[in-house]
Order: sequence, then structure tokens, then C-alpha cells
Amino acid sequence: MERLPAVLALSELARYRLGDGMDYRPIRNAMGVSAFGINAYTADEGTVIEPHDELGSGGGGHEELYFVATGHARFAIDGKEIDAPTGTLLLVQPEQQRSATAQAPDTTVLVVGGKPGAAGPPSPFEYWYLAIGEPPDKAYAIAAAGLEHHPENGGLHYSLACFAALAGRREDALRHIKVAFEVQPEAREWAKDDSDLDSIRAAIEASA
Repeated sequence: MERLPAVLALSELARYRLGDGMDYRPIRNAMGVSAFGINAYTADEGTVIEPHDELGSGGGGHEELYFVATGHARFAIDGKEIDAPTGTLLLVQPEQQRSATAQAPDTTVLVVGGKPGAAGPPSPFEYWYLAIGEPPDKAYAIAAAGLEHHPENGGLHYSLACFAALAGRREDALRHIKVAFEVQPEAREWAKDDSDLDSIRAAIEASA
């Protein structure tokens, strides 16, 4: 049976009044999320995130990312105030004391949490995306960091071949394109019209 994606609008989230005008808006349970914690809190004024850290009996020891989805909040993180209009992202460590108050009606804060390091290494694409727009040598160094976690990823090796070729690192480019072709055969199609690889084009064609 096909497994359809879970879809839920922010406006459809249930509301559980916790007191003082703050509503708990469950997301993790409602959508069946299992990889991380995610919920939301809404208030028109006063407390929208109650004072706490993540080391207490109710906490999960989580690193938490707060996103102000609507309205305007003011956070206090270890006593330091941070103004947080709509669109603000804040990352808070488990041991840090945090709270937030609503500065505008219908202030909703999304909270995403997980144990530090539990998510594992970044996806391969992050390494080559972070390198986009950098000078070729720097781009190569940024993307090459991904080999520690993804040593046989075809897309990563293909991107490294492109960066190396643009940087004049011929041997590195040929080494990476060889791996890309071996583990991801469609990379040969990508390479046909990719101008980034023009400096090693003859060698690629000779090995075909």
C-alpha cells in the first residue's frame, strides 16, 4: 500500500490551553514524526515558551531550534533578551535556560528538538551545496569534507570532479569522475554537456 505524506496546516493544529493564555499545539504526535521532536506554542500575550531547560524531568536533553512562525516573540536565553519577529530562528543548547513572551496577537513558535549529534552526518548534498559560488579550490575543500561520511557517494564524487577540474587539479578530477561513473552510472549522462569538466573532457572520452 502506498504510504502518503502527512499533511497538516498550521491553522489545523489542535490547541491545549496550558494556562495564562498559552496553547500547546502538538505536531509530532499528530503527524507521526519519529526522527525528532516538533511541536508549537501559541499565545496572544504573555508566555509563549515557558521558562525551562532541557535537563529537567520533563525535558528530553534536546538541542532545540525555535522558529517564530507568526507574530512576534521576545526570548530570554540565559538571561539575555533576544527580539524575535516573524521568521526568526534560534538554536538553544540543552543546558541553557530559555523562555519567550508574545509581543503580538497570534504569536506561534515552532520547536524542533533532538539529542545533540543524534541526527548523524549531514546528507551528501549539503557538502556540495555549501561549496556553490566559492572559488574552485575552496569549493573543492568544502565539498571534500563530505568524504569522511560518504566516501562512495556518486553525486559527491561528481561534484568534486567538477570543482577539481575547474581548479586545474586534473588528477583529482579524473579520480573523482571515475568513482562517480562506477557508483552512479547516470553520471556519464550528466558529464556529456557539463562545461565544468571541459578540461578533462578528452580523458573522459578516451576512457569511455
